[in-house]
Amino acid sequence: MLWSLIKILLFVVLVAALTFGATFLSETGETIRITVAATEFTLTPLAAVILMLVLLGSAWLLFKLAGLILACLKFLNGDETAISRYFSRNRERKGFEAMAQGMNALAAGDPRTAMSKAMRAERYLHRPELTNLLMAQAAESSGDKQKASEVYKSMLTEDQTKFIGVRGLLSQKLDEGDTATAYALAQKAFALKPRNAEMQDTLLRLQAGAEDWAGARKTLAAKLKSGTLPRDVHKRRDAVLAYCEAEDCIASGDTAKATTLAADANKLSPSFVPAAALTARTQTAAGQGRAAAKTIKKAWAEAPHPELAAAYAEIDPKETEAARIKRFEQLVKPNPNHLESKLVMAELFIAAEDFPAARRALGDLYETAPTARSLTIMAAIERGEGGSDAVVRGWLAKAVTASRGPQWTCGNCNKIHSSWVPVCNNCDAFDSLAWVEPAEDEGSSAGSAEMLPLIVGLLEDDKGADEPADSNVVDITPNADAAEASDADTMEKNRASAS
Repeated sequence: MLWSLIKILLFVVLVAALTFGATFLSETGETIRITVAATEFTLTPLAAVILMLVLLGSAWLLFKLAGLILACLKFLNGDETAISRYFSRNRERKGFEAMAQGMNALAAGDPRTAMSKAMRAERYLHRPELTNLLMAQAAESSGDKQKASEVYKSMLTEDQTKFIGVRGLLSQKLDEGDTATAYALAQKAFALKPRNAEMQDTLLRLQAGAEDWAGARKTLAAKLKSGTLPRDVHKRRDAVLAYCEAEDCIASGDTAKATTLAADANKLSPSFVPAAALTARTQTAAGQGRAAAKTIKKAWAEAPHPELAAAYAEIDPKETEAARIKRFEQLVKPNPNHLESKLVMAELFIAAEDFPAARRALGDLYETAPTARSLTIMAAIERGEGGSDAVVRGWLAKAVTASRGPQWTCGNCNKIHSSWVPVCNNCDAFDSLAWVEPAEDEGSSAGSAEMLPLIVGLLEDDKGADEPADSNVVDITPNADAAEASDADTMEKNRASAS
């Protein structure tokens, strides 16, 4: 408000001063004589002032005209001038407008238009670090892989676009299934930007596929350092990689290094079953039976598993059946009601031919968790206690269509594996296997049910007449000898599993 008032007062004062000056000059009686080329001009003071202002304005115009002529000459010579800057701004405006149109076309699913706009933008801008990316994406969207590859390769020459070029070529090689070249490109991209989470994951997956466990452990450490991986997940995956490296050392005969790596894996993740079993076996081979038992007990308390039971049995393979039962009772003591604890103890009692104890150890698993294993154990118990062939075959018939229980199942694609592997055989996911019961496959169960006549067979008419009816009896068997052979095989498998 005050500043506005001051400006108004200054304007009024200036106008008044100019008016006073003009009036003073017009009332002055004196004249000014100017002689130019023998010509005399007589001017009043006011006219002289006006003439002076006109001359000053003309001089200023001549100066500007001279500057314009000089700028044109420089422009023609290729030097930067106001004119060149004007045209440059005009080209930039058109170039960025073409870039915007190309990006909109690409987002709208029109890669051909996007490609032409990208080429137009490059003609105006001469900024390949901007236009090449749009050009490559447009080429990929239109299916022109060769053009996209050429653009990505051209981006490798500039530091600003080198990572983008390597990443684009890496994506192409992965799509083509060329994992060897993709591995080399992933290593280069990781070297350019080691904190990039996408490159870390891609390189880790390729290293696991190539079984480069030592390199994968370094990449995993980089992920932890960059903050893209939680510490607990890092410990688990580092344990997996250490275990895999230990297995390779065993295959190559380097047992000392394998022992160290297996111990590291078990220390990082005590509940990781393969590492615990391998550590216990290396300790057993070194004559450290107590250490092996301690390792397995610690893992069993968190994750009971048949492989742990097998490694525990290997600690003293020559012990009597009674001594083995006593030793295994200490193993299952922390969680005696766990499914695996009951199954293992039942199998051990069957191996010792103590079938009533096996029935007590099994409990009601055949009802609460009817799996092929628990039902087969029931068949063995019935046979051991003198049950009829029909009852035994009834349990075996149920086992055919029952769930197989927990298995190594990929959490990413639900693929079932016969043994643990670091990389899923179906979807290539790393460390995705878990010991869980997979979802039932209805088609598979139906197919198993259709095969029952071939597996169990029809009961003989005379045996069916002598034996009482039983809900577990299956009336399909080819002959009694085949059934007895099947039962004997089942008993033998149970004994082998228990021992």
